[in-house]
Amino acid sequence: MKNRKLIIVSNDALVKEDMDYLLTKPLIKQMAKKGTWVKTLKTVYPSITYCCHTSMITGCYPNKTHLYNNEVDEWGNSNWVWERSYNKMKTLLDAFKEKGLTTANVFWPVTGKDNSIDYNIPEYWSQTADEPLTVALKRMGTSDKVIKDIVEPNLHYIDGHQRQHPYCDEFVFSCACDMIKKYQPDLLVLHPGGIDGLRHQKGVFNEYVTEQVDITYYWLNKIVQAVKEIGEFENTDFIFTSDHGQMDIKRWAHPNVLSTEAGLITLNEENIKNANGKFIDGNEAVSSYRAYIKAVGASAQVFIKDKDDKEAYDLVHKLFSEKAKTKMYGFERVYTTEEALKETHLSGDFDFVLESDGYSAFGWEPFGPYYTGADISDYRTGVGTHGYLPDKGPQPSMLMFGPDFNEGVTIERRDTIDMVATLVKLFNLNMPDIDGKVIFEAIKNK
Repeated sequence: MKNRKLIIVSNDALVKEDMDYLLTKPLIKQMAKKGTWVKTLKTVYPSITYCCHTSMITGCYPNKTHLYNNEVDEWGNSNWVWERSYNKMKTLLDAFKEKGLTTANVFWPVTGKDNSIDYNIPEYWSQTADEPLTVALKRMGTSDKVIKDIVEPNLHYIDGHQRQHPYCDEFVFSCACDMIKKYQPDLLVLHPGGIDGLRHQKGVFNEYVTEQVDITYYWLNKIVQAVKEIGEFENTDFIFTSDHGQMDIKRWAHPNVLSTEAGLITLNEENIKNANGKFIDGNEAVSSYRAYIKAVGASAQVFIKDKDDKEAYDLVHKLFSEKAKTKMYGFERVYTTEEALKETHLSGDFDFVLESDGYSAFGWEPFGPYYTGADISDYRTGVGTHGYLPDKGPQPSMLMFGPDFNEGVTIERRDTIDMVATLVKLFNLNMPDIDGKVIFEAIKNK
């Protein structure tokens, strides 16, 4: 028997309500009838894209992957965790590669410079206005062959519109279709982000998001058609899933302001004055700090600069615990690292976590008003956002369709990390350290 092929499409921020709508459309209706639908998925904490996708592809919680933010642990707006080296656990791509199978990726997060991916277009973008995307991708490990065969023929979709939708998703899906037809990989993973982007800008449920869901459906049909063109449809398993949901946000808080007021942050008043009210980078706004807060959308992580500074630790704990009790500052709970690990499988180099009250998101600013308006240029402080505890808000959903999945099965709820556990069982892979559990109801010949 030929090796089964597998395609995983992770639609960022797609939720069950979107799937309910998609089930009125022919292809998704067929997938649900001929496959297995997990109505809702419980994601990991924090419910932020790079953290979620790393757990999804490893089957492990963040305390093992060490992925707990989209950005590195630095003050202000810092670099993102683009590269595979940030993830400390084995991935599905590693396991496929170990078996001598071919692997491909378009925009799955934390896959830069990943040696287990034969045909790799990691999620990355130009770092300056004049840097060509091809140069940026090559720096992150995209081969000359993939740039020539796949990236360059599809640049017209994204040229001048990087990180904008629907242009970016058209690029992602079109590259994926071309990879299917040209390389016929055994495993292809891809991560379109258009639904997530619209929700950040416009809120969770509205006509703009519905239009983006329609566009996603259009491109999903293209993926299936590409598989049919190479004669592999009957031999391919498809997973159509998501990483997290989103919630509408009503206020945008900046808890670093409290740290400044408490003397934990010292501002560079001269640089702030010279900025004359315009945006100023955190490194320029602050001359020194003992503790700072890294926003993660609807949660925030607190870092003590000197881990031996017990006075600062105690001050931060007391300050934010007291503020949480008042229910006036946007966060309802302060976790210590020990509490976060015990209750949510989250650990990292931070010292505390602030959890949203359910309608507040967090920014980084250390001065100015505590509450501001939405800033849709920053996913963390958009009209909609995520990053909160996984049981809050609309929930992600998953369809599993193909020759190895049971037909007409509906499952109420599982964890996002159960996807890889199920695939390990199905494809007889070696991933002994996963936390996820096999969804036995979904697979044939269990």
